[in-house]
Amino acid sequence: MGFAALAVRLSIPVAVVVAVVGWVAAALLSSREPVEAAETAGPPPVTGGSPEDRALARAERAAATFAELTEGMRGRLLMDPVAAMRPQVDDTVVTLRRLAAHTSVTTAALGRLDAGFLRQERLRLTHARESARPEIAGELDRAISALTAQEEVHARLSSTRERLLVRLESTVIILEGLVARVIELSAMDTTTGTGTSTALDALTADLELTRQSLQELDEANRDDLT
Repeated sequence: MGFAALAVRLSIPVAVVVAVVGWVAAALLSSREPVEAAETAGPPPVTGGSPEDRALARAERAAATFAELTEGMRGRLLMDPVAAMRPQVDDTVVTLRRLAAHTSVTTAALGRLDAGFLRQERLRLTHARESARPEIAGELDRAISALTAQEEVHARLSSTRERLLVRLESTVIILEGLVARVIELSAMDTTTGTGTSTALDALTADLELTRQSLQELDEANRDDLT
């Protein structure tokens, strides 16, 4: 049965039917836009002045300092092993940028849920349920369940935000520590030239573990969003 016939049988105004048809047509046309546009879109912006924004800025400064140290080692034995770590550092910052954006999105979502209000409403309805008549008890049960579900969403978002912020901060400190150690090893190489190779190997291994762990967290977060 077509829209027009259905409209006649249900006494729906023709203007409403036309509007619905137009909306459906527009939705179908928009769904045929190239998928590549969505795939090439970058992460959402990080909220300026937020804890994740400050952590990201520190990470970017550490990466920039590391790049400057690498350039300053041209002609020295440390140049190649230190330069080999630069892609790992850059990749770590890229992942941090995605996680910082996810943190901002999570924080914004939390701002739309008032945990205190939800709790008060749930307690109020729970108290009302104790003396409710049978004909309204079911409705109260459904309302209480809905409020409980919202509280659980708030708890999950809070946990996710806390986990992301801790990982952001710890990774930033690791990057800053890496820069400090490279500065120290550069000075040792200039003065004594001993012990730097083993130390650099250890730094490279630690950085790779940090990078892989960060990517695993990033992938887990993206899976949660899909």
